[in-house]
Amino acid sequence: MPPTVLLAEDDRAIRHALERALALEGYRVTAVADGVEALAQAHKNPPDVLVLDVMMPGIDGLQVCRVLRAEGDRTPILMLTALVETADRIAGLDAGADDYVVKPFDVEEVFARLRALLRRTGAETVPPVPPEPPRQSPERYVEAAGLRMDPQARRVWRGARELELTRTEFELLELLVRNAGIVLDHSTIYDRIWGYDFGPGSKNLAVYVGYLRRKLDQPGAPQLIHTVRGVGYVLRED
Repeated sequence: MPPTVLLAEDDRAIRHALERALALEGYRVTAVADGVEALAQAHKNPPDVLVLDVMMPGIDGLQVCRVLRAEGDRTPILMLTALVETADRIAGLDAGADDYVVKPFDVEEVFARLRALLRRTGAETVPPVPPEPPRQSPERYVEAAGLRMDPQARRVWRGARELELTRTEFELLELLVRNAGIVLDHSTIYDRIWGYDFGPGSKNLAVYVGYLRRKLDQPGAPQLIHTVRGVGYVLRED
């Protein structure tokens, strides 16, 4: 049987996107919007692992963690937090959390930390990471703006320099390379990369574009990813 995850996140877009990603990864997910629902579900159907947002209205993630630990519940807990100060992280660990991920997060990091927690506690077998679907294109390499990508091997070079990218960074760059010279709007990119439009207030896309720019840029070379204000992003070599 796949492991069960209780996810508590008050941000609807993040909750739905993470719920979908966990389900696709093979977990059985119960998703709730606040700490009160999280405690009710934890008591009704104890999960194998909990994923709790720190900042939630009413009972927040830290309080949920403290209540469960006070009851003697040792279920592993992964905290999601936008708080990056050391004192905030210590507060989460002192409340009884086992690990934390800082927002905005790469979903692959969430998966890895969940696997580690479940291995540590001897929970049911973690579902294997699904293999990449076979590529139908006969062309091995995709090239644009001085970039060369090998989608099958998930490798990318700018000139002679190979770049080390996370899975999300690679998929975002591949989307831009395959559509070089075309302005992709925010909604299209969110749908293709995350499978859900996080809405105009989300900073996830801007953060990942920033990650890519830092890895792509090199002294004396032109910037490749350009912002089209109010619309989205385009890859081109000016």
